[in-house]
Amino acid sequence: MSNNNEIVTAFINSWSSMDIDKIMNFFTDDAIYINTPMRPHNRGKKAIRRFTKRFFTMVDNVDFIIHHQVENSNGIVMNERTDYLNFHEKQVELPVMGIFELTDGKIKAWRDYFDMEKLKGIMV
Repeated sequence: MSNNNEIVTAFINSWSSMDIDKIMNFFTDDAIYINTPMRPHNRGKKAIRRFTKRFFTMVDNVDFIIHHQVENSNGIVMNERTDYLNFHEKQVELPVMGIFELTDGKIKAWRDYFDMEKLKGIMV
């Protein structure tokens, strides 16, 4: 496994800790995080932190399971995973396709693709 693959795997695994500082250490200062079906996009570390903090107020725990992960030589890592989210006693299994662009060992861009219908009535 390459360094970029290892970084993305460690990043994905860090979400179960719900430790915002730990999670934020994986990003460049100018990173962007896009939940494709949701707006607005989260541009910059401050916006990503704000989104993550708000998200953690809605969930009791999270567990992201990677099923497949590939990368190319340009710093792109893609994974297929299931995000298990417990929204205060409502468990959601969310199939996700994630794309990560890394620069110098940090995530510069992260895009997740999923069906928003799975979160209908839960996330506002």
